[in-house]
Amino acid sequence: MDDRKSIHIVMAEDDPDDRMLTRRALKKSRLVNTFNTVEDGEELMDYLYQRGAYEDAEVPRPGVILLDLNMPRMDGREALQRIKSDADLRRIPVIVLTTSEAEQDIIESYDLGVNAYVTKPVTFEGLVDAIQALGDFWFEIVKLPSERHVKE
Repeated sequence: MDDRKSIHIVMAEDDPDDRMLTRRALKKSRLVNTFNTVEDGEELMDYLYQRGAYEDAEVPRPGVILLDLNMPRMDGREALQRIKSDADLRRIPVIVLTTSEAEQDIIESYDLGVNAYVTKPVTFEGLVDAIQALGDFWFEIVKLPSERHVKE
């Protein structure tokens, strides 16, 4: 029996194949978590603020956000900046999960407050290994603030 705590994960990713592969990798690595996806930074902000399509939805507050950098409408950099500048959202860990290995993207992401920057592996097995390592770190080792201590 797995005794990991359950943490809700939200992934902002415009590529449907990457969303599906990440969902499969989470399942294969046996992480005990709920998982939702959004397609861009605008939808992520709607999700987090429970507005637009999420206004009347019962959506759980994410314990971790997986964020792609290059998305339409609002890219990951702008979404990251908004999340980390909001007192109610800034404590949510954000992990950039992107194809970019550009040093400028890495520097800018950390300057904006990202908690980790991970380059997407090119194979499914590599993705499973990366997701497993992230799960081990974020869900077993790291101490996250509980929802009851989140500012209302």
